[in-house]
Formats: sequence, C-alpha cells, structure tokens
Amino acid sequence: MFNSILKQCTLSCTKQITVPLQFRCLSFNTASLKDNKELENNNNEGWLKKLLVRRIEPTKEQHSRMLSDKEVVKLCQKIPNLKYELIGSWSVRVGDLDQYVHLWKHQGGYAEIDKTNNILLQNQEYAKLRNQCGQFLRSRHLQYLLAFSFWPSIELKSGSNIYEIRSYSLKPGTMIEWGNNWARAINHRRSNDEPFAGYKNLEVRTQTREAAWMSPGWDECVAYTVPLIKEMQSKILHPTPFSPTQLAYFTNCKLIKYDQN
Repeated sequence: MFNSILKQCTLSCTKQITVPLQFRCLSFNTASLKDNKELENNNNEGWLKKLLVRRIEPTKEQHSRMLSDKEVVKLCQKIPNLKYELIGSWSVRVGDLDQYVHLWKHQGGYAEIDKTNNILLQNQEYAKLRNQCGQFLRSRHLQYLLAFSFWPSIELKSGSNIYEIRSYSLKPGTMIEWGNNWARAINHRRSNDEPFAGYKNLEVRTQTREAAWMSPGWDECVAYTVPLIKEMQSKILHPTPFSPTQLAYFTNCKLIKYDQN
C-alpha cells in the first residue's frame, strides 16, 4: 500500500511538491466538536474569542452521532468517478478529546486529488452535508500524506482494537536520515505486528513497546532518531462503528511533519 516518502502539510496549507501520478496519496483530517452552549452563543461572541481553544462542557446529546460523517462516507461511495476510499475513521480517547480522525486513500497522486475535489465541490448534496457537520465543529484540520517506501500493506485482523497515531515534527534537512533509521527500527516493533495499531488494549501496547527494548539495535535507532525530533504528539484512538478498521488494521504508520523553517 505504501510506497513513497511520507510528508505532511499543516493547517489547510498544502506544500507544493512534485509527485509522480502513480504515487498513492492519503488525505488525513481531524475534526473537533463544539458544545451546544457554544453553538447558541456563537453569534454573540467576538472574533478574538473564537480563535481560542476552549474546554468543552459535557452535553446530553452524543456529538459522535452528529459528527460521525457516516452520511458523508455513504455519499462519497455513491458518487461516480471518485478514486478514493475510506481507510479508517476513529474517535480520540487519549489526547485531544472530542475529536474525530478520518483517513482516506487517493489513487493517482495530486492530479486525482484535484479531480476529486472538483467533483465534490459541484455536488450539492455533499456541500449540504458538510455545512450541517460544520455547525457542530470547533475546528477542522486537513493533511495530505505520502508514505515511506518500507511501509507494509493493510492486514486483516479480527476482534476489537485500539489504535495509536504519533505525529513527529522533524528538524529541517533530517527527513532522509529519519526514514533510513525507521526502515530498520520498525523490525524491532514487529513482535505483535502492531507498531501503529491493532493493539488489543493498553496493556498489550505497553508489552509491545517494552519488548522492543529487548531487541538488539532498537536502542541505537532511538539514539539516532530522537535528536532529529522537534516535537511529538500521540493519540489513542477507537474506531467508529462504520470504520473499515473494525476488521482491518494498519502496521507502521507514523505522521511526519517536515519543518522547512
């Protein structure tokens, strides 16, 4: 599935890079929820207050039902000529709570992404659904990703699992060095074939991570890669009821933020 270097753009801003059409791209977006009180008071608030991230008060109605994007997914599957598919959809349980993460796979590189976006922009039903979902959001975040060449393909696995996504912000000029080290490092995390996801529970995740330190060479990979990192964030995810990851899981998926500044 994965066959190229993974790069990430930040906050609705796509970095211009040249990508061959045979590459396969992933779009990765997150959405955070508003509470009902915030929706009621939205018209009375100043613009400065809207820029701040605020704590969400618990409400009686489950926002996960409002923001599941299930209707959007079904609609996208019916629209002809769309060459992308939902890979996974999760709710965040540890990390930025009241947030949902959706991962889509695009075939054909940025050229096909442009075609897909144009088709969706002209679809009135899709625009209506997006506007309805937007009423319950505090923020949206979109990234286009490319995968490292050594990333393995999707593997099927039965049973319920938890998932983890780690986002790394790297120092300028360190992408190749990072990739070379992780090409070796992931072999030390294959004891349960769960470097990215598919952990049965948090205890199994702990056992998998501790087992890596017993593998000769893992400590060297850590020593080489840690100095390359500017920032790291981790999220523990649970699949939504309509997520394909109810039946499948991914191995070895990390998000890399390559900072040129």
